[in-house]
Amino acid sequence: MGLDQYAFTIDKKSETVGIAEWRKHNRLQGWMENLWEQKNNPNQNTDYDPFAFSGVELELTAKDIDNLEKAIMSLDLPETEGFFFGPDSYFCSDDEGNPLPTSEYGYREEDLCFIKEAREAIAKGKKVFYGSDF
Repeated sequence: MGLDQYAFTIDKKSETVGIAEWRKHNRLQGWMENLWEQKNNPNQNTDYDPFAFSGVELELTAKDIDNLEKAIMSLDLPETEGFFFGPDSYFCSDDEGNPLPTSEYGYREEDLCFIKEAREAIAKGKKVFYGSDF
């Protein structure tokens, strides 16, 4: 068990394509949950817990993607803890277990690849969503 996260696109024909997956990227989860709250909790999961972000699919706009990129580049994703979230996303180590600077955090390349994919999808008229389960 643990935090599983994903992003996908939906086109005008309702075809869904996955564009990113993460495992226990708790800082990204915290950023997305904050965004969800700023947007007044759309797509609340009322069957489970209306205030819980898990299981919610959050639509991301071009502005959201721009703001996420700024947070990634400035290392401004919020520290986020949870029982199934694992260690801090900004902690990573080399092959010998030595800590690396946070500027080289382990999800950085995946995050920037997601930003690129999301922008391309939005430019083609597709919708981009983020979701998570744990």
